[in-house]
This record gives sequence, structure tokens and C-alpha cells, in this order.
Amino acid sequence: MVGIAEELKSKFESEQQKAMLNVLFTANWFKSQQVGLFKPFGISPEQYNILRILRGAKGRMNMHSVKQRMLDRAPNATRLTDKLIAKQLVSRERCEEDRRVVHVQITEAGLDLLERIDRAKPAGDSLPTPGNPAAAHAAEHKSAGHGEAAKGAAH
Repeated sequence: MVGIAEELKSKFESEQQKAMLNVLFTANWFKSQQVGLFKPFGISPEQYNILRILRGAKGRMNMHSVKQRMLDRAPNATRLTDKLIAKQLVSRERCEEDRRVVHVQITEAGLDLLERIDRAKPAGDSLPTPGNPAAAHAAEHKSAGHGEAAKGAAH
């Protein structure tokens, strides 16, 4: 196995710097794995994250709450959701009492897509990693009130 110094073709000033760069390198590797997993389904990892949150909500949710639960709190959550709405994976509804509040909900097509993604995971892959949708689904199921310890990990 190649070490981080060899992989990055770099020398490190300290063990802390080496550890930090190793974490960043590993995070980028996971991100590239996610992109490859979701690309055949026509969504991005960020869009998957929104769908995952909405599936766990078991009903409609306001956009502010969705943004708070996102793993990567990107400022473009509304734009990402607009793309999911255009694909009919999510529906949007304005709150009658306060027009500034927007509720979103996963559609049946969105649930079907997540089910297909869950089935696409590699056999035996049960670790709760960003590239493992089924494990993420299990973690969000636990966080929906089926275990306090999982709440912080899933969202």
C-alpha cells in the first residue's frame, strides 16, 4: 500500500500536517466514489443528501430544516432542490401562514430512485460511509427516533 507522502509526492512539516492532508485526501477520495455511484442515477451527492433527508422526514419539511441537516451545508441547497423538483423527485409547497416558508417533500419517484440506489451498493458493503447509501438509510432510520446515539451521526 502506498503511503500518503508517496501518494501526494510531498514531505510534511509535522505529523499534524500529514494527518490533516491525509483526512482531506481521503475525503476527496470518498467524494469521487460518491460522484461515480450517483452519476448513473442522474443526481449529485448533494442531491442524494437532500433526498436522504426528506426520506427520513416521513412527510414534508421546511427548507431551513433541510439545510440544517445537510452533511455539506452548501449555500445552493435551494438550487439543488429546484433541480430535484424539475426531475419530479421532490415537490414544493409554500406555507399559507407565512409565504416566506417553503415546505418540500420527497415524491414517490424520489423514493423509488433511493430504493434503486440502495440496491446498487456493493455486496457486503455495510459500513456507514458517504458512498454507502443503504448504510446511510439505516443510520437515518435510527436517527428518526429509533436510537439517540445515531442522531448526531446521521445528520
